[in-house]
Amino acid sequence: MQEKSNISLSIAVVCYHSTSEELYQLFESVLSSVECLREKFDCETIPFYLIDNSETDELNLDMFSSLGDEATRLNLEPRLLKGHGNIGYGRAHNLPLSKIESEYHLILNPDIVLDTNCIASGVTFLKETPDAVLATPQASDHNGDKQYLCKRYPSVLTFLLRGFFPKFIKNLFSTRLSNYEMQDLDEQQANKDIPIASGCFMLCRTESLKNIEGFDENYFLYFEDFDLSMRIGRQGKIAYVPCMKIIHSGGHAAKKGLGHIKMFVRSGIRFFNTHGWRWIKQ
Repeated sequence: MQEKSNISLSIAVVCYHSTSEELYQLFESVLSSVECLREKFDCETIPFYLIDNSETDELNLDMFSSLGDEATRLNLEPRLLKGHGNIGYGRAHNLPLSKIESEYHLILNPDIVLDTNCIASGVTFLKETPDAVLATPQASDHNGDKQYLCKRYPSVLTFLLRGFFPKFIKNLFSTRLSNYEMQDLDEQQANKDIPIASGCFMLCRTESLKNIEGFDENYFLYFEDFDLSMRIGRQGKIAYVPCMKIIHSGGHAAKKGLGHIKMFVRSGIRFFNTHGWRWIKQ
């Protein structure tokens, strides 16, 4: 029997008024994926940071009590960070960064369900691909419709089209929009030429993440994943790994009201000021 390789992993989820049902589904899928990981690798204790940005003090780890024995068996250790209030997505994800000493760090949204093989597939890829620093998965929503987590560098026109124009106008620019979403990616093989990855799921080399000091905390919400992608991409390759699969329930900022639109625009201006403006060409 071939000896298993040793790896270390940490996981972090930032939530804000997330439901117990949503978090339970996530944790249950993480346990299943960790079990598959341990079949392929020797792995020490895996800290699972649940970082609560809610202003209330209602969230606790009791919601996972029915899964406690399974978590203990798999040496997955939930750790709750709360009481800091709504400090923003990126800043919250940075809270455990100084504490972790893992080889790989998984950044998650709470509205994610992992496929059983997801983590093992991603770790295997990064272990076998030393120039890759971040792996992003294949995603669909709960209806089975494909989501596109990989992006090319955006233009202002593309954002306006995606967020604020009616469908018949979007149809006139379908080639531009599909190009931005990298809909041409091969679903059968990994691609190491990804400019931008979604922050809903980022499997990172911890060393590379620490080298860039994690997320830029000047982004409260939106574009923090774009900015991180641009910066960590200077450390190595960002890879689309389609054998990693997730279900993601996230939505678009334009569908969430005026407050979210304002945050989106403010963060977008910061991103373009930092990394360069493109008005039409992408």
